Amino acid sequence: MPAIKLFGRKWLAATDDLVYPGLFEIFIRTVWLILIGTGCLKYYQYTWDCRSGGELVRVYLLGEIVFLLISLIFVIVIAKQSSKGSIMEAQIRKYVEPLLTVKILLLLPEICWNVLGTLWMFGSNVECDYEHYTVTVVQALIFFDWILIGLTIFGLALIFDPLGSLGKKNLDSYTEHEKVSRIWLRRLNFMCWMRKDENANETFQHVAGLLTNLFRGTDLVPSDVMAGLILLRIRQKRETHELRRLNILPRAATYTSDEAEIFRYAPSWMSLDNAIHYMKLASACYGWLYAIYKQSCPGCFHIMRNLTCCGCFRTKHNAITGDNCCYCYLAGVKVMSGISTDDILYASFKNYLCEIPFCVVVDHKMNCIVIVIRGSLSIRDIFTDIAADSESFECEGLPPGSQAHRAMITSAKLILRQLDDNKVLEHAFLTYPHYNLTITGHSLGAGIGILLALLIRPRYPNVKVYAFATPAGLLSREAARVTEEFVFTIGLGDDFVMRLGVDSTENLRTALLMTLQACRLPKYRVVLNGLGYMLFGIPEKDLSKTWTNCNVITTAAGTSPLLNERDIYKREEGKIYEQDVTKRRFSKVRLYTGGKILHLIRRKPEKNEARSNKQNTKAKYEMRWAQAEDFMELLVMPRMFLDHLPDNIDLAITTLIEQRSNVPYYIT
Repeated sequence: MPAIKLFGRKWLAATDDLVYPGLFEIFIRTVWLILIGTGCLKYYQYTWDCRSGGELVRVYLLGEIVFLLISLIFVIVIAKQSSKGSIMEAQIRKYVEPLLTVKILLLLPEICWNVLGTLWMFGSNVECDYEHYTVTVVQALIFFDWILIGLTIFGLALIFDPLGSLGKKNLDSYTEHEKVSRIWLRRLNFMCWMRKDENANETFQHVAGLLTNLFRGTDLVPSDVMAGLILLRIRQKRETHELRRLNILPRAATYTSDEAEIFRYAPSWMSLDNAIHYMKLASACYGWLYAIYKQSCPGCFHIMRNLTCCGCFRTKHNAITGDNCCYCYLAGVKVMSGISTDDILYASFKNYLCEIPFCVVVDHKMNCIVIVIRGSLSIRDIFTDIAADSESFECEGLPPGSQAHRAMITSAKLILRQLDDNKVLEHAFLTYPHYNLTITGHSLGAGIGILLALLIRPRYPNVKVYAFATPAGLLSREAARVTEEFVFTIGLGDDFVMRLGVDSTENLRTALLMTLQACRLPKYRVVLNGLGYMLFGIPEKDLSKTWTNCNVITTAAGTSPLLNERDIYKREEGKIYEQDVTKRRFSKVRLYTGGKILHLIRRKPEKNEARSNKQNTKAKYEMRWAQAEDFMELLVMPRMFLDHLPDNIDLAITTLIEQRSNVPYYIT
């Protein structure tokens, strides 16, 4: 940080990113130099016996050695310069850019030299004694030298930034903002497989606006984000230790494994037994990919047994749309859910921007018609997640002025339109008049399911929703409170999606910038330490040696640190960014997760517990009722991705059911 400027543009790398690539290139070129040197020592004398072109072989080998030596010298100097200073001390590394420019320009004569060598060695110019393999060895050296050149070009392609053009420097902020937005939009539209989607243009415009606001003025490169996340994890751990030392850590919430205590005042339909049942349906909606991931070889076998061979040439399933010729997706749903084809009333496996696969099934065990909505599985789904700005969401039962996730509103309305056009629910309740309506989904499917329930609730007032790992940026606060009556939300541990929204992402960006500014270690050390943290955890000594000042937490007299982290972020953000409309926060309304939230955590057995019961040392799980405000800030934690996976949520609920007889204990 900041980004390297070469040839009149910015690149996706900083001046301190060249240490490890430099060491890798030093290793490769040193090995290459040894091989060519060995080849010269062994075969150079035989070039004098060539019938013709021996001098070309000698010239090529000597020239290649010269290029390797020059490149090695430049790479060593660049790597040394790149290792100087902390992340923000770019001035110390001011010689990296000119040295790197010369190094890249040297690539051109090296390519030309290798072209000449290719023409000489693979043409008819050189005729040497085949007995000593002179030409064959040199040809092999040329071939692998092309591989080395190709790796260098590939490295340049990786750090090429299509948005990096410096352009005109006298543009006003609004014009520059619009220009960057258009570049992001062109970049998104370049994904030709999404161009024909019905909602592509509108979705891409909102995604481009969000990305422009997130990265405008930051001058961050990908390695800065990676180093910043490592530092944020250290910072969060150190702040917790500091608060505990000052004895001002807020009282920890009480978790327990006592199911009777937790559900004492909850309605009867909110239970772990119901949750595990609908969790399996929500997981099954991921189809054949999830079946193979979950069951591996047995999953493949079960899917093959449920395929409809040559389904394209048979009578179509009128209720199944968007599947492939052999109905692989349908086979995966049947394998994972155990539901027969006759009980699948309708299924749409079409996956476009804002159009998510879902199915409507008859659940005879629970006497329900269940709408199961799939979570994020494709790039299209990710774009649906990212188009997360707030939009007015008006429907019966919600307070005026309610807001919700823009793309999820579109997705919920598209599902409702398909249900209405095909009269799915009307036919279902004519056949099963005494059944109730339930909606379930995981991740993106959970968020869409809650909005769909709000839209459909005036017709079916008894609708219930089982939502798992619901995204945080879903509904405005008052609208979220309304959903607590009919939505049961379950989240696990440090799941990042339950904390993921536009507002929390902007806070994370600002915290990341603040943390990078406070770091006193060079980036290569931060990345190397991060690898060690993944394997062995964060040692206590690293909590203090990383920062430029003694205390990351600044505490004024008579006040407590971090009482309002959001205000701190906004004050720091004001120092980092200029006060113009194009650099203000993208989020206008803070959105929350919906439903009555049951939060599960994983607790490892204590040492004394492990000694007393060596046969049962697996992790235990606990739970508590949480508020939407508990999931407003993104935390960098080791299990932030793993805790989002449906199989881990399934395991947590299953384990809690098995622990029903356990005595409750408390987290402090």
